[in-house]
Amino acid sequence: MIKIKSYYFLYFWTKFTRMTNIVSITLLGVLVLSCNSVETHKKIITLKYPETKKVDTVTDYFGTKVKDPYRWLEDDLSEETGDWVVNQNKVSFDYLANIPYRNKLKQRLENLWNYEKIGAPFKEGDYNYSYKNDGLQNQYVIYRFKDEEKPEVFLDPNTFSDDGTTSLSGLSFSKNGKFVAYSISEGGSDWRKVLVMEVESKKIIEDTLIDIKFSGLSWYKNEGFYYSSYDKPKGSELSAKTDQHKVYYHKIGTKQKEDTLIYGGIEKEKHRYISAGVTEDNRYLVISARISTSGNKLFIKDLSAKNNSFITALNHTDSDTGILDNVGSKLYLVTNQNAPNKKIVTVDASNPTPENWVDFIPETAHVLSPSTGGGYFFTEYMVDAISKVKQYDYNGKFIRDIELPGIGNVGGFGGKKEIKLDYYSFTNYSTPSNIYKFNVDTGVSELYWQPSIDFKSEDYESKQVFYTSKDGTKVPMIISYKKGLKLNGKNPTILYGYGGFNISLNPSFSISNAVWMEMGGIYAVPNLRGGGEYGKKWHDAGTKQQKQNVFDDFIAAGEFLISEKYTSSDFLAIRGGSNGGLLVGATMTQRPGLMKVALPAVGVLDMLRYHTFTAGAGWAYDYGTAEESKEMFEYLKGYSPLHNVKEGVQYPATLITTGDHDDRVVPAHSFKFAAELQAKQSGSNPALIRIETDAGHGAGTPVSKIIEQYVDVFSFTLSNMGFEELPSTPKEKIKG
Repeated sequence: MIKIKSYYFLYFWTKFTRMTNIVSITLLGVLVLSCNSVETHKKIITLKYPETKKVDTVTDYFGTKVKDPYRWLEDDLSEETGDWVVNQNKVSFDYLANIPYRNKLKQRLENLWNYEKIGAPFKEGDYNYSYKNDGLQNQYVIYRFKDEEKPEVFLDPNTFSDDGTTSLSGLSFSKNGKFVAYSISEGGSDWRKVLVMEVESKKIIEDTLIDIKFSGLSWYKNEGFYYSSYDKPKGSELSAKTDQHKVYYHKIGTKQKEDTLIYGGIEKEKHRYISAGVTEDNRYLVISARISTSGNKLFIKDLSAKNNSFITALNHTDSDTGILDNVGSKLYLVTNQNAPNKKIVTVDASNPTPENWVDFIPETAHVLSPSTGGGYFFTEYMVDAISKVKQYDYNGKFIRDIELPGIGNVGGFGGKKEIKLDYYSFTNYSTPSNIYKFNVDTGVSELYWQPSIDFKSEDYESKQVFYTSKDGTKVPMIISYKKGLKLNGKNPTILYGYGGFNISLNPSFSISNAVWMEMGGIYAVPNLRGGGEYGKKWHDAGTKQQKQNVFDDFIAAGEFLISEKYTSSDFLAIRGGSNGGLLVGATMTQRPGLMKVALPAVGVLDMLRYHTFTAGAGWAYDYGTAEESKEMFEYLKGYSPLHNVKEGVQYPATLITTGDHDDRVVPAHSFKFAAELQAKQSGSNPALIRIETDAGHGAGTPVSKIIEQYVDVFSFTLSNMGFEELPSTPKEKIKG
């Protein structure tokens, strides 16, 4: 097992003595009368921010010298950074522990979380498999069964580690279902290990593969599988740059050092993300090579003969194109080349370049997300972020519109060609995910599984509105809340956003958000530019030197909620993670008076150096880099949250959250931003950072840690909005 330094536990008992920057603040919204002491009947918490030294570090960008006094915090291997982490956590957790209703909030979250959750069954070889969580298990368990037999545990990730921080991150069966390869993540890291198991006996059959990152596992017949990784970086594996992805083939029964390099590793072709997949019939190996997170080259190899070489289908990265399926040598591709909302085309594998493509399912006014299963194509369309699904046969004949259970988001509609029963899930902001069984030939759906949860969906509603952004663009937003809400400007509201990387925010149920709405809170999600809700044009409108559009869209969403009396600045919190953390950081530094609370999570906050860590250079399609040009540098510096914290400004109450094992958006972003806020914040609003130990960017986080995080985020938010007790939570659901 890889030993990774966990600063918090290593130094907790001895390393929290250096404290300066004393700020006295009052919990529960009581006004602060003095910076050092307050005469009031409420309990006063005196914050002593840990000392964060400044080092004279300067970088010259096109003749402009930019100071970076906290760059030393980028060294995640140093004892000094470890001390700083422990000291910050000491202050933050002491502050949070003094919020009186934390235990009640935790109990309600645990009670609501504690219901059985399952995934749709899928067949591999002789067995059916399904994911299941009894309620509060840290990780989902994989069960297997034959036909009507009683399910048995096949793989239980809760046994991977005592504290639940080692998680299952991928699962792939050989073509006949005899073997399974599965990947695990330790402490939330993107670096993976892969184990191979013989399915019938459930025995591990060979040595563990290590140092695998950003990889699927795709089997060729039952002989071996393809995977992707980088060379192990020099220095810190959590922060050092990784930008040469490679594809390997691993043959069962051999050592990893004998694995064959299939693609990548050519210095002049710096592909940062390369994926490999084998078609269902084992005929073709498909390689997708990306320089950035958008746009890919595409190569195929016919595996029916040993000496065949790769054929180029696309030799540029101007589009996102992939192979959906094949029938013999006829390939079905999905692409946004000359089709911003995507379309499906066909081409013969012998000559697969774009001039030979033939439209199969043309582009429409709505964004396409296709899948295949049971001998059909299923085309999901986003209509203002709401799912609509159509079914076609392999001749392109329209079969039917699939009747969905309601207005919301679906997932599934995909499987092997021989299946006759498919499954899909349906959810929205107030409806927990239900699973439906779908007959691919008749088009009939029936409820397969419905959760038994202590939450009355019928008591809540979601309303989609369209508001106007700064430049006149209409932006959709879904606002969810308890029925009977009074528009009096006093409703605690979380405005959540992302706005980047062509990622769409579709309606989905969240246990934590259900608790928030149960307390009378509003949850609002705008579909900002930079996302994928309206295709490539919508995405591109929020990239590089148009990135400000995203922040303007988010600010306008907050202004709309205030003008329509859903809430007011005193009761508005903004929240987002990763690229959404950048969104929160930019919004709070540009419009600090708009909101009461800011909650940036695992955020990209240093826009001048983000590309120097791990695979960050691959985000340049969305952001550009400070080294690209003087104009790009100036634009990035103009909104970079780290570089726009101003002395003497009162910023909203801020709780920054990150993980010490986040090797996607390294925690140094959050460390440096916290240091700037603590040094420059004016007034009494707290500027805290909560650093989760043995946690990464989010995926695989144990349920116990997720609940603790939401307890802290919600209690911090409500406390700083002035709530002395939990608002309007049904008393019978919380004891004590």
